[in-house]
Amino acid sequence: MGDIKDLIKTLHPLERKIVPLLRQTSVFSELVNKSDLKEVEVMRALQWLQSKEVLKIKEDVKEVLVLGENGKKALTKGLPEKVFLNTIKNKAKLLDKIKQETGLSIQEINACIGVLKSRAAIHVGKGMVITITENGRKLLERGSLEESLLKRISLEELDISKLKDEEKFAFENLKKRKDMAKAVIKKEWFIILSDIGKKIVTTSLGSDKTIEKLTPAMLKTGSWKNKEFRAYDIKAKVPKVFGGKRQPYAEFVEEVRQKVVEMGFKEIWGPIIELEFYNFDALFQPQNHPARTWSATYRIKEPKYGRLPAKKIIQAVKAVHENGGNTGSTGWQYKWSEKIASQLMPRAHDTAISPRFMAQDIEIPGKYFSLVRCFRPDVIDATHAVEFNQLGGFVIGKDLNFKHLLGLLKDFVIEMTGAKEVKFFPDYFPFTEPSVQISAKHPEFGWMELAGAGVFRPELSEPLGIKEPVIAWGFGIDRLAMLRLGVSDIRDLFSQNLEFLRKSKKVQV
Repeated sequence: MGDIKDLIKTLHPLERKIVPLLRQTSVFSELVNKSDLKEVEVMRALQWLQSKEVLKIKEDVKEVLVLGENGKKALTKGLPEKVFLNTIKNKAKLLDKIKQETGLSIQEINACIGVLKSRAAIHVGKGMVITITENGRKLLERGSLEESLLKRISLEELDISKLKDEEKFAFENLKKRKDMAKAVIKKEWFIILSDIGKKIVTTSLGSDKTIEKLTPAMLKTGSWKNKEFRAYDIKAKVPKVFGGKRQPYAEFVEEVRQKVVEMGFKEIWGPIIELEFYNFDALFQPQNHPARTWSATYRIKEPKYGRLPAKKIIQAVKAVHENGGNTGSTGWQYKWSEKIASQLMPRAHDTAISPRFMAQDIEIPGKYFSLVRCFRPDVIDATHAVEFNQLGGFVIGKDLNFKHLLGLLKDFVIEMTGAKEVKFFPDYFPFTEPSVQISAKHPEFGWMELAGAGVFRPELSEPLGIKEPVIAWGFGIDRLAMLRLGVSDIRDLFSQNLEFLRKSKKVQV
């Protein structure tokens, strides 16, 4: 008995209201009615009692029949076909007359004719004169299966799995009619008392004035003295609470941004909808290059064209494409089109921001970066997406060279991803020479390309007024995130899976 008394001391006020009622009923809905508590309060009390092994909650799920609005009307007025037959039971009538007397809609009249003809209950004569048959009179006397089922639904709760064959047939017919009857899922909970539960429901719970918590006012007045406090079971199971936090990938992006700023870089921006001029032409990428086709980049349908920059920059870029301008290059040797350069497109890579910014008066020497959304047609798989973030940037200074670029890239990848192995491969880009690709080893995919980089060609920098060397790069930051977060599918970076999001640890970049 000592265990029961100790258990009673732990009961919450909601539990104290429910326990005595368990002598009378084991049905959840009846407990709600008898207790005058809300459903959520009763369920909470039962769950607490279940955790104390007083009872078990059993859920019963079944599919039951309910009447629709038209079904309720049919109960009082009769099914449309019955109304139809009653109108002609004493005398054959024209269809128009039947419509007038019954008040049925055209749809209902047509349905009645179909149903009654299938049951040989009417005869449709010349001129649409309709006569009731012997079968029709019998149908009126005994009623239909559908009528019987509607009455049963109105009087009792019918479990669809327990219907007789003829009732199932009637229900299938009713389902074909608008809002007559339907099946709905109904849940009910039943309480099964344990041995401890059977004892506690027959034991007096004593005073219901047990103090729940100690307040400052009680301490001040001393009213807490000689009072009984509710006992708390510190070993009781409680819901796990997950504190709010940033989405792991979003957190990674912000911490990368913060890290790059701490390294002394200044952030630069550009529009998402970009001119081909900055996305390609200012980067010394010829207008007949395969990367500029519709299958490799997106285009804006309307408006199709944008406004180009100052004439001086346009002429310098035009000259370097056609004959190399003043750079000592021979250029691409073709007729450059201002119209093509003015076409609008979603930004295909972060490097589009570099010439836009370099054309302004920038600080030299300087370190600049951009962390932006880019768009490119691709086959979506575990390492590719059509919409992605890129971390790009450039360093400009008098004495910079290719070795500076390689050292910066290696340190950057190791710092950002924690990768143990990094490799460089020769590469080609129209706007850098020499060019390089950097890859890191993913534990599942092996070597994964992370970035392209190089030294900007004079054909890019000089038309923009830059004489000093510029080293530049563009990282696929989504792939950096895959390495850091241990993700094997790039699509999981945007996951809504709560289990994955809760398990993700804080990113340390």
